[in-house]
Order: sequence, then structure tokens, then C-alpha cells
Amino acid sequence: MGFKFEKLQVWQKAIDLTEKVHNLTKDFPKDETYVLSSQIKRAADSIALNIAEGSTGQTNPEFQKFLGYAIRSNAEVVSCLHIGRKRGIISEENFNIIYKETELITVMTKALRKSLN
Repeated sequence: MGFKFEKLQVWQKAIDLTEKVHNLTKDFPKDETYVLSSQIKRAADSIALNIAEGSTGQTNPEFQKFLGYAIRSNAEVVSCLHIGRKRGIISEENFNIIYKETELITVMTKALRKSLN
């Protein structure tokens, strides 16, 4: 692995989350394609993308800023999960699986950000 971020466990977890979210949205109704499906996928992708972007040649304060963006994108995924569950699009089981992943990513991202002080 040639890039610093590829060695970060939190980035690897975020990449795994993108796959889980992508697979989840395959069963969404067609009328959600450009609404909730698109939003939750972009938010999940944004977590890994911000971790990667912030880690590459940035100062620690700059990296911390991008980790903050990743945390906010993670919160957006959680909000989308709640919306999907409320609309009856996301089952309780799928909600819980992905929700636990987002909790772990939040803890890991905050710990990484704190370690940069």
C-alpha cells in the first residue's frame, strides 16, 4: 500500500461501509434512486474520501479538519438510516448492522483526530 491513508484502519472500515451501503441501496425503491439512495451513498463515500484527502501531505491541523468532515458525513449516513427506517425502506436488522459500523467509525475517527494533537 503506497498511500498513508491505506494503512489507517478507520479508512479501511470506511471503505467497507461504502460497500455495505451500496449493497443496501440495491433494494431501495426506484423512486428513491435520486433521493435517499444517492444521498446515503454519497455520504458514506465522503467518509473515506475525506480521511484520504486529509491524510495526504497535510499538516496535522488540516488533517484534523478533514477528519471533522468525515465525522459529519458519518452522521449524515446515520440520519439517512433513520429516514430509510422511518419510510420502511431499511429493515431493523440492516439498520442495526450499519448503525454499529457508523458508531465504530466515529469512535475511531475521533481517536485518530485526538492523536494528532
